[in-house]
Amino acid sequence: MNASNTEKKATAKKSKAPAKKTASKASKTVTVKQIGSPIGRRADQRQTLVGLGLNKLHRQRTLEDTPSVRGMINKVSHLIEIVEQSA
Repeated sequence: MNASNTEKKATAKKSKAPAKKTASKASKTVTVKQIGSPIGRRADQRQTLVGLGLNKLHRQRTLEDTPSVRGMINKVSHLIEIVEQSA
């Protein structure tokens, strides 16, 4: 009975294939610039700026234009400005 359980586990492990990441070479990007200070703001807004890669005034970051990044930009839109969008 132990041998059949071992075979089932080995078969189950072999059947799982790693998920393939589909990254398009010509992905859209958006460049954002921090224009406002997070001092006196809620902690989640500060964390959102850090998540965008911004931590000091007038710093710019070029990010992939994804729905999650767009949501982060909308959340702190009063602290940043969109400098450039590319296709």
